[in-house]
Amino acid sequence: MTSPNKASKHCMIYVTASSRDEALNIAKTLVAEKLVACANVLAEATSVYRWQGKVEEAQEIVLIAKTRNDLAEAALARIKTLHSYDVPCAVTYDMAAGLPAYLAWIDQETA
Repeated sequence: MTSPNKASKHCMIYVTASSRDEALNIAKTLVAEKLVACANVLAEATSVYRWQGKVEEAQEIVLIAKTRNDLAEAALARIKTLHSYDVPCAVTYDMAAGLPAYLAWIDQETA
């Protein structure tokens, strides 16, 4: 594995979407446009949050995309254009370490 002490070159983007169809559309678009190498669309999650002064609860779909840090800003911008929410949850997390072959695959698929 790569060393967790090295500066991270890769990241994951965590996104919640209103429906499976919306999450799949975002995932397929990001992969097709080579902004991410892969996106996982996970099962429904219950989100509890404050919106416009009220505590809300909603069923959402979680999407996790894997990419390079230098593509994260473009991927986030694209997610914003595809997303139905006024303020979508779309945040990045650096990958501290990973199998070299997998990280190389991310590089290849986003080149």
